[in-house]
Amino acid sequence: MAIAKAERLMNLALCLLGTRRPLSKRELRDSIEAYVEAFGPGNGASGSDDSFNRMFERDKDDLRELGLVIETVESLDGEIGYMARRDSNRLPPITLDAEEAAALGLAAKVWQQARLAGAASGALQKLRAAGLPEDVDPYGSHGALEPRIPVHEAAFEPLMLACRDRRPVAFDYRKATAAHPEQRHVEPWALECWRGHWYLAGWDRDRGAERVFRLSRITGKVRSRGGRYTADVPDVVTVRETVASWAGEVADRSARIRLRADAGYPLRAKATSVRELGDGWDELEIPYGHGLDAWLVEFGPDVVVLEPAELRADVVDRLRAVAKG
Repeated sequence: MAIAKAERLMNLALCLLGTRRPLSKRELRDSIEAYVEAFGPGNGASGSDDSFNRMFERDKDDLRELGLVIETVESLDGEIGYMARRDSNRLPPITLDAEEAAALGLAAKVWQQARLAGAASGALQKLRAAGLPEDVDPYGSHGALEPRIPVHEAAFEPLMLACRDRRPVAFDYRKATAAHPEQRHVEPWALECWRGHWYLAGWDRDRGAERVFRLSRITGKVRSRGGRYTADVPDVVTVRETVASWAGEVADRSARIRLRADAGYPLRAKATSVRELGDGWDELEIPYGHGLDAWLVEFGPDVVVLEPAELRADVVDRLRAVAKG
C-alpha cells in the first residue's frame, strides 16, 4: 500500500512538473494510471468523483509537504488547473566542505545494518555527482570508533514506514511484568535507539494517552490500520527522556535492595554503594525513580527490596500478577 501511494505521488509530481500549461483535475485523473484504475475515467459516477477528489486533495497536500511548489491557476472559463513550474522547484547547487561531507559519511555508516543503508549510500553517490570534492571521502575513517545502530527487530521496518506515512498500526505487545502479550492500537510518532534498544513513541488509542514501547517486546507482525490520526503529533517527541524516566534514570531518592552475589550487573553499575552481606548476598543502594519497580521485577529471585516500603509492595504486586498469568 505504501509503495502504491509513493508511485502515485511520483506520477502526479511528474505530470505537474512536465506540463507547460495548467492541468485540470479531470486531465490529471485520466493521465495517471493509479487514478484510472481506482476510479475510472473522468466522466465516472458522482460517487467515484467524490472519492477521487478526496484522494487528489490528500495527494496534493502530501506533495506540498514534501516541498513541491504547486500553483493553482484559474482559466478564462473558470476551470481550475494545476502545475509545478520547474524554475520554482529547482534547488540551488549543493556544495559541501570536508567537515560536512565527513558528517554525512558518518551518518551513512550508522545505518549500515539497517534498511536505510542503501538509501544513505545512494544519497552520498548523488552528492558526489553533484559536485562533492574528489579529495573528500565521505566513507573514510574519521576516528578509532565507528558507530553502529543494530536493528534486529522485525517490527522496526514496518514501524519506521508507519511513522513516515502517519499510518495507525496494531501489534501484540508483552509488558515486562506480563506473562502473555496483549493487542495495542497505536498512532506511531517516532522511533529512537536508547542504550542498545529501539523504542517507539506514539498515541495508545486503547488507553487514550502517550506511550513508549520497546520493539523487542512486540510479538508477531505489525499490522496497518486505516483512518487518520486522532491525536495531534507533538513537535518534539522525547523518547529517550520518557524511557529514562520510566527506567528510574530520573531519581529523586534512594532505595535499598539485597542482590544475589554475581548477579544483576546493571543494578550494580547504578549503585551508589555496595556492601557484602555474606551467604551469597550483597546490599546495594540505588537511585529510586518512576519505573524502578518494573525494572527490579526483571531480575526475579535475585533481588529483594528492603526499603522503601512502597517500592517493596509494588514489586510484590507485579510478581503476583506475573504468577497469576
